[in-house]
Amino acid sequence: MENPAIQPKELLSSLPPEWPESLLAEIREKIKLAKSKVVILDDDPTGTQTSKNIPVLTEWNTDILARELTSEAPAFFVLTNSRSMTADEASHLAQELGHNLLLASRQTGVQVSVISRSDSTLRGHYPGEVNALTEAMEGDSLPHLLIPFFLEGGRYTIDNIHYVLEDGCLVPAAQTGFAKDAAFGFSNSDLHLWVEEKTEGKVAADRVVSVSLGDIRYGGPEKVAKIYLSVPDRGVCVVNAVSYRDMEVVVAALFLAAAQGREFLARTAASFVRTRLGLEVTGELLGKEELVSSGRNGGLFIVGSYVEKTGRQLEELLQTGLVQGLELDVEKLMNFDTRKIELSRVIDKLNTSVGAGQDTVVYTSRTLITGKNSEESLRIGNLISASLIEVVHNLVVQPRYLVAKGGITSSDVATKGLKVKRAIVIGQVQPGVPVWELGGESAYPGMSYIVYPGNVGSDEALANIAKMLAK
Repeated sequence: MENPAIQPKELLSSLPPEWPESLLAEIREKIKLAKSKVVILDDDPTGTQTSKNIPVLTEWNTDILARELTSEAPAFFVLTNSRSMTADEASHLAQELGHNLLLASRQTGVQVSVISRSDSTLRGHYPGEVNALTEAMEGDSLPHLLIPFFLEGGRYTIDNIHYVLEDGCLVPAAQTGFAKDAAFGFSNSDLHLWVEEKTEGKVAADRVVSVSLGDIRYGGPEKVAKIYLSVPDRGVCVVNAVSYRDMEVVVAALFLAAAQGREFLARTAASFVRTRLGLEVTGELLGKEELVSSGRNGGLFIVGSYVEKTGRQLEELLQTGLVQGLELDVEKLMNFDTRKIELSRVIDKLNTSVGAGQDTVVYTSRTLITGKNSEESLRIGNLISASLIEVVHNLVVQPRYLVAKGGITSSDVATKGLKVKRAIVIGQVQPGVPVWELGGESAYPGMSYIVYPGNVGSDEALANIAKMLAK
């Protein structure tokens, strides 16, 4: 039986006090001494949501990876967009990427530490793509480190239960809409049981090792490192966490364990990435002058995400009166005879609107269409995403700003609509909402691109961006 929803203040106040000292300076020193490069393989672009001044690649042949391994940046993201793929496609991609990373590492002499960043609500191709990756990198005995904690998105793990902050309450993840995902649904909030569920029993719940909040807050890095060393080859270790100080202890312990020969393949949300790179939590956000291009054209929102939060955000955005709304009728996109007519209608109206200086939102109709199974649902999702890409690709004027809402949507807009091959994460516009500066090869070199996750932000979040960036 699942735990009930609880008040966050009630639960968080009952926890042990945090580890008393910051470990970020120590982590940065360990990073320098390690002389390795952190490579974050991201199944959608929203994993960049806690980083700054870090490159993002959308291509990964050996030469490109080798060039990035020898760059000055301490880390880089590789955007795989594997969450839009079938399980077999995602595993094949992971094998290819792992093989190329191994070759690039040997070619350059630069060691790599890999993080598999996935959606913080436990949706993704786990363990398939992780196993394929480690096998290709000749590390198939590596245990997995599972850390779904994501502060900016309201995701906490306590007593091995993963919670999502919804309407002011902490709700066990399996009781939220994310668990009902047509492609990546799950039935367990207890991460031990979740691992057993996702591995189809290959890793039993009672074989999963845990790092508790007590271990982190009373024992510190030394205690956590001992637990890491106890994890068997090919095992899984679940980490509880509710704060960035917890993450500092978790990461400091990783360096202690590595010194004794224990390495992991980390499967995590974005908060772990920030701490593993030694980045400060400053709370500093980008302003209008850093987000808007010069010119008289309107700005553009592209909304493809179907989570309930996005629906509420879209409604609030439209109610501001600041944007022209253009709905893509998904039913018509599903029909070969009406698809082209519907796309032409929206593209024509979009060019007229943005060209006249009107901020505009293009969004898919809100009725969610799913298939008979996960693969069919993914195909439907990809068709809808391809339609949004066609709209962006046929935009004949550069918008003053561009916001893409939803993980798969923002990935496809970047790679297929804007032809991005390399970008730089320049910061966040809101907590957990990254902004990229597009590379010279893209459709709009130097333009700021706001990557808005589907499951992040208040109901007024998109409306607030429209207000901030309005002329």
